Amino acid sequence: MSVSANLVKQLRERTGSGMMECKKALVETDGDLEAAAELMRKKGLAKADKKAGRVAAEGRIAAAASDDGRSGVLVEVNSETDFVGNGDEFRGFAESVARCALDNEPQDLDALLACEIDGKPVETVRQEMVAQLGENIEVRRFIRYAGDNQVAQYLHGARIGVMIEVAGGDEQLGRDLAMHIAASSPVCVSPDDVPADQLESEKEVLMAQARESGKPEEIIQKMVEGRLNKHLSEITLVGQPFVKDPDQTVGDLLKEKGATVQQFARFEVGEGKEKKDESFADEVMAQVRDS
Repeated sequence: MSVSANLVKQLRERTGSGMMECKKALVETDGDLEAAAELMRKKGLAKADKKAGRVAAEGRIAAAASDDGRSGVLVEVNSETDFVGNGDEFRGFAESVARCALDNEPQDLDALLACEIDGKPVETVRQEMVAQLGENIEVRRFIRYAGDNQVAQYLHGARIGVMIEVAGGDEQLGRDLAMHIAASSPVCVSPDDVPADQLESEKEVLMAQARESGKPEEIIQKMVEGRLNKHLSEITLVGQPFVKDPDQTVGDLLKEKGATVQQFARFEVGEGKEKKDESFADEVMAQVRDS
């Protein structure tokens, strides 16, 4: 049957799919717009299932914050390629997921995926995005802070996001600290926050290294203590030199401002994921085979 260009246009606007896909769906459903949209939705779910096992280690970090600066969200949404991750559709989806997490206060990832964006569950929108963009898309993780303290955020492009909760200080301090964390990657706030087993493991390594010097045991103990303190200053926020003024530590800055850091999170796209060693040509051929 013949399908009008206006009908194809309506279905494209509704589904975000390509012109030929929309035309084919309308032909299959005898020009019924509702049936065509439902058919494309079902096909989209099937495509999403097919692509679910593919590695998605690119994408972006998105953030959302309340107007009063007392609550905020960071979310990581992954794609297979940075080309898709940098696209407007993907960026809009990631930002919508972050706003959804802020507004609905989900307790875990499953709850977030059940929250709605424009009347549809996040999971359904994700599956539709898979069908539209042709790649596996994953809402990987999120974190939400809320309370009486200042919550500051910083996004370094789309690949690194930081959120920090600060008691005391001002808005500029919170943003400066978030920028510092993005640049310096501390593991935790202070030495007290370093897990005991991690601390003991580091101490054992330093002891073994120091004993190779052949020095007396009491000298070795002092050497290890000094090296351990240096290590702690490097991995803890309060011990690091402040990036905007390396002559003072972040701990000194906090004392000066009468502030304390309650907690922070630093997300980097794809961290901890094993990426496939695959050429661009291989990626293109894989997508052609799956289309």
